[in-house]
Amino acid sequence: MKALTLALLLSLPVPKFASPANHKPVETATRHPRKGKWYFAATGHAVYCYGPVMYVTEAQGGIKRVATFCQNDQPMVPLKD
Repeated sequence: MKALTLALLLSLPVPKFASPANHKPVETATRHPRKGKWYFAATGHAVYCYGPVMYVTEAQGGIKRVATFCQNDQPMVPLKD
């Protein structure tokens, strides 16, 4: 009886599992955050921006310091001096 059970177990197919070496991880924005810097906006809030700080001219002829490419798809945020 033991021999019959052993023969039955050995005749069953063995499932093959994919090796972890063949698996390529999915890259997401949460896994690799963009590098940026925190700035103090003219509104009094902190903003996280990825681009450089620039000086832009105002309509009245003045110059304003802005951070570029900020969170929440803001292209430019005026900074507090």
